[in-house]
Amino acid sequence: MDTLLLARLQFAATASVHFLFVAVTLGLVTLLVGLQTAWLITGNPRFERLTRFWGQLYVINYVLGIATGIVMEFQFGLNWSGLSRYVGNVFGAPLAIETLVAFFLESTFLGMWIFGWHRLRRGVHLALLYGVALTAYASAFWILVANSWLQNPVGYEVRDGVAHLTDFSALLTNPALWMAFGHVVSAALLTGGMLMAAVSAWHLTRGTADFGLFRTSLRIGVVTATLAIGLVQSFGFAQFGSVGAIQPTKFGGTSPDAEALIADWTARFGPGDYLPPVLANAGLGFMILIGFGLGLLWLILPLLWRDWIIRLRFPLWLLMIALPLPFVAVILGWIAREVGRQPWVAYGLLRVDQAISPIDPWLMATSLIGFTLLLGGLAVTNWVLLARHAAAGAADPALGRPPTQPPADDSRTEPAFV
Repeated sequence: MDTLLLARLQFAATASVHFLFVAVTLGLVTLLVGLQTAWLITGNPRFERLTRFWGQLYVINYVLGIATGIVMEFQFGLNWSGLSRYVGNVFGAPLAIETLVAFFLESTFLGMWIFGWHRLRRGVHLALLYGVALTAYASAFWILVANSWLQNPVGYEVRDGVAHLTDFSALLTNPALWMAFGHVVSAALLTGGMLMAAVSAWHLTRGTADFGLFRTSLRIGVVTATLAIGLVQSFGFAQFGSVGAIQPTKFGGTSPDAEALIADWTARFGPGDYLPPVLANAGLGFMILIGFGLGLLWLILPLLWRDWIIRLRFPLWLLMIALPLPFVAVILGWIAREVGRQPWVAYGLLRVDQAISPIDPWLMATSLIGFTLLLGGLAVTNWVLLARHAAAGAADPALGRPPTQPPADDSRTEPAFV
């Protein structure tokens, strides 16, 4: 057994599963901010019920997502001690900021928001949700800062065989950062919008008593997903120029820049295969195909007029069938970004085989099996809980229920919007 291959498979499994939770978290929290803001401004109880319903799904995903993130963090010290030792002084700085400033604040705001229903003023309660959303975006930003440094190391110098940070501002102006951040955020909005649209479509096909409620969330989800797919495509294609400039080998080694860079690496690090595996371009190609396929949302958008999307019914089924596509696309995008810089863990600076910890292959295999089973269990638990609470409807979600109020009967009806 190959220790390096096992470690890479383990990191791929943990990072992929965690990224799915992140996409739902970023997408749903943005929609929640809009729903609760609408409730505060209009006083319409429908927006309160929608906030409680979707907020409950958000909390489930967030809690289990934390567990997957903790599991993933273990790997840096266990499997990749060479990475921590050589570039930890630079790579660790944005990760520390993400943990101390973004994640802890986000968890604090979320806890106060969950338990603040009917205890805080509505404006203060909404401000907490804005804090959750802003810190969630800040968390994603600092993670992308760290990842972008691995894609394009900047603002450092090597002393005594260890990389040291010399220019913090260079991390924030990294050419690999901002377009990627926009791409990730828009992909999360697409995922959240599609989830909202698909769940709403499911209830509408079943003739739910809460027709007006899910009609509203269907419209919000479709509009969000449609606008987001445009942003996803824009940020995605805009990266080709910058990525090709900083990583000439990412799309193959046929360009003069790539050939010159490979010749330089061969002279400095010795002979080797400095081109990424075919998997990187395959992931990129299928991601682009999914992006074009989801572009058909622009054809569904006009069907919101006079509720043709509901009257025809088949667009509702299309939304439900298409729900897995954004999740598949974000994994393929991650594969294209991460595998595309191979064989480097820090591009042109540290090879993957130099970053691995000296661990026995059997121990690594045991770790891979254990981590995979744990993450698989968390993912299955998350989707079972999400499906169960989504199917229960929005009659009276547990989140935000007054302490003295018993659960409402699920048959409560509400007139449709006109």
